[in-house]
Amino acid sequence: MMAPRTRLLLMTAVVAIPLITLAGMGLTVSPMALVAVLALALLVLGDAVVTQGRARQYETELPDVIRMTKDRESTIPIRLAHTKGGGQLRVGLRFPAVFEVDGDTREVQLPEDESTSTLTWACTPLRRGNFVLDTVYLETRSPLGFWASRAEVPTRCEIRVYPNLREERRDLAALFLHRGSFGLHVQRQIGKGREFDQLRDYIPGDSFDDIHWKATARRGQPITKVYRIERTQEIYVIIDASRLSARRPPERTQTAAGHTSHLERFLTAALVLGLAAEKQGDHFGVAVFDDRVRQFVRAGSGTAHYGICRDAIYRTEPRLVNPDYRELASFLRQRLRRRALLIVLTNLDDPVLSEDYTRAAELLGRRHLVLTGMMTPPQARPLFHDTDVETPEDIYRDLAGHFQWHDLRELERVLHRHGVTFTLIENERLCVELVSRYINIKQRQLL
Repeated sequence: MMAPRTRLLLMTAVVAIPLITLAGMGLTVSPMALVAVLALALLVLGDAVVTQGRARQYETELPDVIRMTKDRESTIPIRLAHTKGGGQLRVGLRFPAVFEVDGDTREVQLPEDESTSTLTWACTPLRRGNFVLDTVYLETRSPLGFWASRAEVPTRCEIRVYPNLREERRDLAALFLHRGSFGLHVQRQIGKGREFDQLRDYIPGDSFDDIHWKATARRGQPITKVYRIERTQEIYVIIDASRLSARRPPERTQTAAGHTSHLERFLTAALVLGLAAEKQGDHFGVAVFDDRVRQFVRAGSGTAHYGICRDAIYRTEPRLVNPDYRELASFLRQRLRRRALLIVLTNLDDPVLSEDYTRAAELLGRRHLVLTGMMTPPQARPLFHDTDVETPEDIYRDLAGHFQWHDLRELERVLHRHGVTFTLIENERLCVELVSRYINIKQRQLL
């Protein structure tokens, strides 16, 4: 594609139009003006012929996959290959609207003694998700500067933008220090362990509950069972991606600003728990559900497995449907044969949904250890908790918040009777609280 440049337009306005005017006036200088116009036209046409298709002589190459982090500056490398010397080249990319970029085009001076060049493009993604750059736009000027040769080069560059864990990892910095087996301080295990290790002769003081009666009968002397602490356990984070997860979470502090939805916080907490489980030596898995289970990654360990879990959930968006907890319970009971810790991140301030979850959690609690986490609604707190009451509207607001808080506390008691733990967590402390509870479960060997 050919396009006129500013120099051609100025030449036409300043030189060509006056010469054409003189040639049409019939003066003695008219033939000379006509010759000058023709010469100028030939010069412009020759410049266009030389420049035709010049931009297509350049080749571009982008990485197939680029991984970025939300709200953190990253760079996109573009490799430019040219065969006929250097020159000035203008490169353009069409970024998605959620990217913060300082300009959509770059001017590049290609060296004459090298056949390849690399251009780095800085950008900052403002939203998590999957994005594609499918076209690179090139523009080069003609030798005389009258024309610009443009080309659209198709490409395929996938940009994966992951949640930003910087703030959460800063709050949990002690956990990620390599000191001992459990982070900053080695956690003392409470109890004798639950996993069978071996048999040994009875020693005075052993509990009668630990005697292996069949082995005692075979050997004719008391035999005691020895247990060991189970180090490797399975941890699953279950993320609710239904309609209530699309709500904006309460932001009571400045550090919590910028969280777009409950789901965004759930995904961040899941990835932080994955890092914590890796440090603890446990196996980590994830599941995402709404009216059905959308994603499921069986528990595993290692950096590669963490990347699989992250790639499975980073594109998750809330769907305007109700969560189906019974479908979730049936799915997990069929696939999880081993007892595991299930950390369910959901919203239960809807009475109908809380009843459905109670029935599903009862099924899961028979085999697994279930921990339910929910962010505290903005007005859910006991009556007389807030002293800033000045108008009747404030009284009704606090009264409604008290009823909501009372219903959630009642739900906590009902779930506790079924062996399911329910906790309300402030938005700012979601990751810290979940990791702390996980460490406490690990320490007390509740799993």
